[in-house]
Amino acid sequence: MIKFFARYKFIAVVLFILSVIIVTIIYNLYKPEPRLRVYQPNQFTKELVDSSLQRVRKFHRISDFKLINQYGDTISQADFKDKIYITDFFFTTCQTICPIMTEHMQRIQQAFKDDDEVMLLSHSVTPNIDDVERLKTYADEHHAIKGKWHLVTGDKKQIYKLARQSYFTTKTTGDGGKYDMVHTENFVLIDKEKRIRGIYDGTNPDEIEEAIEDIKILKQEYQKD
Repeated sequence: MIKFFARYKFIAVVLFILSVIIVTIIYNLYKPEPRLRVYQPNQFTKELVDSSLQRVRKFHRISDFKLINQYGDTISQADFKDKIYITDFFFTTCQTICPIMTEHMQRIQQAFKDDDEVMLLSHSVTPNIDDVERLKTYADEHHAIKGKWHLVTGDKKQIYKLARQSYFTTKTTGDGGKYDMVHTENFVLIDKEKRIRGIYDGTNPDEIEEAIEDIKILKQEYQKD
């Protein structure tokens, strides 16, 4: 019996290795490609969502908008046609979470600086203070690439409506006066169909790396579709 096993040991090892290789190949062929979820309003904390949308479970899209960027140019959904983008809400005089968030937006910009498919959009929640000149200075200080990273100002009601009814990133409606500046640290990933595909803590370096990886996954989705 021992001689039998000794004689066929080599064959057994080869067959085992071949079996592992075959199983691995089959697994990789049938393993589902990673895909990002599509977020709907009812999946967010209620305090971030306008009451009219809190029970919406499908078909959510980012609303059309017209805002002014750091160069004085009008920015709308047309500028993000066939683009993937990360968006956030901030204000230039913020001394708490905003500097960290802006630094992390720079990190994302750096990761995709040569990729025209990926853009960034930062909304000021104090548009009465953050005029074009102030945004331009802030953008230059943080090396925002023209055409890639838009820092926008405009009508306050429109900005807060976007935050409450499109991106779900603020806890107030913006009706509290000049200094009503409550916003979250959330970064939101938007796909080419204007759908929310990711939410990240803009102050957490690990989640910024997750956002970068998710953008890559989203890009792969479009390459395969």
